[in-house]
Amino acid sequence: MTERCQGAGSPEPSPRDIEFNGGTFVVDAALLGELLDVPASRVPILMRDGAITSVCERGVDDNEGEFRLSFFHRNRRARLSMNLTGRIIRRSTIEFGDRPIPDALHRPGD
Repeated sequence: MTERCQGAGSPEPSPRDIEFNGGTFVVDAALLGELLDVPASRVPILMRDGAITSVCERGVDDNEGEFRLSFFHRNRRARLSMNLTGRIIRRSTIEFGDRPIPDALHRPGD
């Protein structure tokens, strides 16, 4: 299992920030492709086919004002944490090698 975590860095707006429009998050396919190790052009197709799934969580207490999006594909989980403006403040990926992602990791809060 390999895990990578990275803080957001620059306070300047980034093309990698996440849009929030009408209760829907819009994440750049290039970013998801990079995190899940798939070509960006395949991301929408894999999402439509249910091969990439996701979970959205709203922060409470110390994380109030943040959201966390988790994406799952094959043996990888990618997480993006953002503030209310859509600025990515944390991102991480876990690769489980030859093993599929444990079912418990598909649930919020894990």
